[in-house]
Amino acid sequence: MNKNLPTRTVTVRNPQGLHARPADLLVRMASSYQSSISIGRDGELVDCKSILSLLTLGAAQGTVLTVSADGSDADDALKAITELFEAGFDDTNEVPGKQPAVDG
Repeated sequence: MNKNLPTRTVTVRNPQGLHARPADLLVRMASSYQSSISIGRDGELVDCKSILSLLTLGAAQGTVLTVSADGSDADDALKAITELFEAGFDDTNEVPGKQPAVDG
């Protein structure tokens, strides 16, 4: 990892880990930025814009990941991704203390 790239450390808060739905949200968010975005742990980095790559991380609840970005909107991308992790991917079924929304 280039030491000059902006990086953030995030923790997977979801009880089910970084499974398909939150990985899809992460890919959609990352893809909305022009910057190249990598995420990983223990020296294994993957493309944050690839759902299959994200799923290979096997990121269970409590896993600490490092996110880095390279490009003109890198800081904005990292801020948004960090907020997504902190919000537990807005999954009301997975974040303690939140009630699920009721359609109707």
